[in-house]
Amino acid sequence: MRALSVSLAVLVLAPAARGANEWHPVATDLLAKEKTGFGGLSGVAVDRATGTLYVCLSDAGVFRSTDQGKTWERHGKGGKDVTKGRTETPGCFQLDPTGKTKQFLLATVYGGPTIIGTTDAAEWRAVDKKCQHVDWCAVDWADKDMKFVLAFKHEAKGLLLRSLDGGKTFDDVGTGYGFGAWVFDSDMAVVALAKGPEKVARDGYVVRTTDGGKTFKPVSKSVPVCLPKPQGDALYWLCLGELIRGTDNGAKWERVSAVPNARYGPIFGKDAKTLFVLTTAGVVESTDGGATWGLPIAVPKELKGVSPLTWLEYDPKNDALYVMKMGSDLYKMSRTK
Repeated sequence: MRALSVSLAVLVLAPAARGANEWHPVATDLLAKEKTGFGGLSGVAVDRATGTLYVCLSDAGVFRSTDQGKTWERHGKGGKDVTKGRTETPGCFQLDPTGKTKQFLLATVYGGPTIIGTTDAAEWRAVDKKCQHVDWCAVDWADKDMKFVLAFKHEAKGLLLRSLDGGKTFDDVGTGYGFGAWVFDSDMAVVALAKGPEKVARDGYVVRTTDGGKTFKPVSKSVPVCLPKPQGDALYWLCLGELIRGTDNGAKWERVSAVPNARYGPIFGKDAKTLFVLTTAGVVESTDGGATWGLPIAVPKELKGVSPLTWLEYDPKNDALYVMKMGSDLYKMSRTK
């Protein structure tokens, strides 16, 4: 009976041992040293191949760490003036999510226009100034010139911008768009439409173009809440209450599973079957491709809950989760026992 009691006690304590107490701040010294603008720490990205950690500091530029936040150095040439401003929406500061190039994309809500860089610290390249004050930007990662670009203007009634010349010029596609897009090639892309308080009948909230953004056709009734994520030949999109999966360059969509109160993700783990999603209750994990989800792991109490400005990242090389909210420290949870 005593052995049984001990086993039960271990089971009861297991969730607490894996909760907020395992999150540790890793950017405290960096934030104290650098003079940041409003928002402080405003974005995080992880190079999944090397484990290198990148953060965006408001008005101070981009910094990187090769030792999981123990030490930091400035990233990119040109100094902080090139990257002046701040990111905001989770995922708007990103490395090539396909993992096939070293390209960076940095969309600043406040500051200069969207900039493109690389992980080898080459010069930052800014697109046309019309593409500034944007929440997110989507490009064709497979195209070295990134000719087809879509961007979402901040607080502008859902205005979508388009470039067909690699960001040299932009034109207005129209208003009423929402959070997220994915560019497949120079002609094909999928974009989210906004679901506002007004009861507007739509045929779908995910629309697809095959002519470079001239026309769009509804392909899914789900309502996206963030930027989509690729995995192999599929595209995963977190939506209101669910996760969906697109194939055939976004022409076909299916529901993967219910994900209540979803905020951001999915972030893939060490393999295609492991996914992490940020919800209002915390971080949930799936080990079966999103079919089922575990109990939520609470975010650090210092974040005071999960908001639309809460970011989640994962480092598969070191098996570590990272979470932050604009203005907070960066918190790491090591999953390696």
